[in-house]
Amino acid sequence: MSDFVELPLGDLSKEALRGIIEEYVTREGTDYGSQDYSLEQKVEQVRRQLAAGLAVILFDPVTESCSVYAKEK
Repeated sequence: MSDFVELPLGDLSKEALRGIIEEYVTREGTDYGSQDYSLEQKVEQVRRQLAAGLAVILFDPVTESCSVYAKEK
C-alpha cells in the first residue's frame, strides 16, 4: 500500500490545479446528482471545496498520479 502525500494548493500552479480538477470532474462515474452542471460549474464547486478544506489533493508516489479526495469529517 502506498503512502499518499497531500499537495498544498499553494504549491500548484493555476494550470496544474485546473488540470487536476478537470481530470477529476470529467472522470467517468463522478456523480453530481440529478442536476446537470457545466464543466466550469463542476470545476468551481471542487475549487471551493478545496479552498474550504472539505477536500484535498493527494499524490500517490507509486502510480505517480494525484486526485481529489473528500476530507473525512
